[in-house]
Amino acid sequence: MSANLSRRDFLRHLAFGATGYLLAPLALIPSHPTLAAGSSLQTRVANHIANLRAQGQIGAKDKVSWSVYDFTTRQKLVAINEDVSRQAASMIKPFVCQAWFFQANQSKQIDYTPEIRRSMQRMIRSSCNDSTNKIMKLVTQNAGGKGPGDVERVLKRHGPGIFQDTHIVEYIPKGGRTYRNRASAGDYHRFLEAMWLSKLPYADEMRALLALSNRDRMVDGVAAMPDNVRVYDKTGSTAMLCGDMGIIVAPGERGGSYPYTFIAIIESPVRVKGYAAWMKKRGDAIRSVSNLVYQDMKGRHALA
Repeated sequence: MSANLSRRDFLRHLAFGATGYLLAPLALIPSHPTLAAGSSLQTRVANHIANLRAQGQIGAKDKVSWSVYDFTTRQKLVAINEDVSRQAASMIKPFVCQAWFFQANQSKQIDYTPEIRRSMQRMIRSSCNDSTNKIMKLVTQNAGGKGPGDVERVLKRHGPGIFQDTHIVEYIPKGGRTYRNRASAGDYHRFLEAMWLSKLPYADEMRALLALSNRDRMVDGVAAMPDNVRVYDKTGSTAMLCGDMGIIVAPGERGGSYPYTFIAIIESPVRVKGYAAWMKKRGDAIRSVSNLVYQDMKGRHALA
């Protein structure tokens, strides 16, 4: 097992042990923090993406969205196509968990049982589609039984300021070819920010779930990334999308920690042929941008 995976297994036991947070009204969470004036990182990421297109790592017709937010300075450092709703693939799975957590927070009749927790762990750790559909069906069962759209309705009822561009219309089909559920980089950012600041019910448990071991694209295989960073994330992969969204927590040279969000979405307009090769190139492109972002953060905060 790699050092990366070992540290992430350990993180399961480091969830913020709190269940009594006073939750802020989610509708009051701002749409986006203002992009830092003259953000040099924004310019460098945009130029780097252009170079990746020229090299064929990102296709000429691929659509992209990127977002980086520094919790320490409370600045948005990268905001590229943040408000565009794109295919969500498996990145929708934390939203499904959160919909169930909203319901459990509202009703004493809904219990967070070990079985449900195991299903959620399978959703995040191994991206299990059957477990995802199971939790989606529990959400809709608790919400009137109208179908997968109930998940979206629950999210927008309890977090209208967060899930602005989210559209959930299908269970994950057999074979995993899910192309119709959508969300934006802005939605992922707002969700991650609210989770990190404990403005969501069961935020401690959601952080524990996103810390579970899985092969990510923002830390694993990133050249500049040290082994002792922490990462909370969920990837998404289909024949039309390669993405990752999460929070990286980097240690400083003199102690302390510096968390920041990293969200990357690369979407093809058509189902690709040669899935493995396409996914490797796009995954490596995301790692390349993550490498650039980490180096920038290292200069900002004297990271280890």
